[in-house]
Amino acid sequence: MTSFGYFLSCEEFTPTQLLDQARRAAAAGFSRLAISDHFHPWNDAQGNSPLVWSMIGALSQTVDLPVTTLVTCPTTRLHPAVTAQAAATSSRLLDGRFALGVGTGEALNEHILGDRWPSFEDRADMLEEAVEVMRKLFTGRQLSHRGRHYTVDNARLYTTPAGHLPVHVSGFGPKAAELAGRIGDGFVTMSPDHEAIGRFRDAGGDGKPVIGGLKVCWGEDREEAAATAHRLWPTEHLPGELGQILPTPAHFEQASQLVTREQVSRNVPCGNDVEEHVHAVRAYVDAGFDEVYIGQIGPDQAEFFAACRDKILPALAG
Repeated sequence: MTSFGYFLSCEEFTPTQLLDQARRAAAAGFSRLAISDHFHPWNDAQGNSPLVWSMIGALSQTVDLPVTTLVTCPTTRLHPAVTAQAAATSSRLLDGRFALGVGTGEALNEHILGDRWPSFEDRADMLEEAVEVMRKLFTGRQLSHRGRHYTVDNARLYTTPAGHLPVHVSGFGPKAAELAGRIGDGFVTMSPDHEAIGRFRDAGGDGKPVIGGLKVCWGEDREEAAATAHRLWPTEHLPGELGQILPTPAHFEQASQLVTREQVSRNVPCGNDVEEHVHAVRAYVDAGFDEVYIGQIGPDQAEFFAACRDKILPALAG
């Protein structure tokens, strides 16, 4: 059975707002939380970028819901050994209710230390080695590792995860889906793509969870909601690999001039038509997703959570 969670967007909201949303999500009947890991927002209109690990610590003291990163890049901005320590501590704080979603990252966040932005093939190879390093460290045994991309010298986690810590792997193309099936405990993908899920299953993902979600903009006036979604999240609709290679919010703002309000309105559930929102979420259920996370765009958070509590989540459960 599919479970429904709320997506906390570190790009769009302040730390205080994110904690308030987590409380509202729990009260509205969401059963889990996901949270993004960004150094930069996608554009200046979003305007935030709190550190995800600080947020997870605060969330552990705020709600009792499971938390998953969607997603962390453990390869460039943070060494996998440091990411492993952060993830293990998060698992302890959440009493084992933490899952680490990982991916190959975007230049937007990962270029900040001046490293060369690798090709996808290199990034995928780096991610595979990083996952191997992290899983070895999660055991609590001392590790020395000298691989193609990473060196670890006599490292040991003294605060280990609370039980098994799942590592879910994100993928948006055939090769990434196959990598997720081969090395992941689950598959993260943000569209109800039957072909990608099939590749994941065939590559070793049979029986493993599929995780993803969507953004919506609930509001009384559909046109105003579409305008809000277009102002804040046009980047979701950029084609191809632009999301992986553009290095700054300014570059995303330039590219987003190609995205029209009409395009956003066609692709993002907007307004207060319950059936429109339910239909969009059900597409993920029908595609075989085990966890679906919904993120509300813009300031109408109270109205959104009231609609979820009274209408949307009951309709999805029915």
